[in-house]
Amino acid sequence: MTNVHPDPHPYVGMWVTADGYIRHELLPNGRYDEARGDRKSAYQGSYTITGDHIEYVDDTGFTADGDFVDDVLYHAGMVLYRED
Repeated sequence: MTNVHPDPHPYVGMWVTADGYIRHELLPNGRYDEARGDRKSAYQGSYTITGDHIEYVDDTGFTADGDFVDDVLYHAGMVLYRED
């Protein structure tokens, strides 16, 4: 028997601020990893996406949310762009 995995959500991937300081990776397993400057994995946790809305819970229990609009992620006062 072969395990079949569904295609990842279209928003999965790397999202980056214009200055490259914040790198926010949405992983296909429902986890995220956020780097800030030289600090890799500054924040990690889980996320859920409903439509164009994303809800985060980091591993310390902190929660945040954001919205995808025209392939731009607006999250906690930040604007992140999909990295090609």
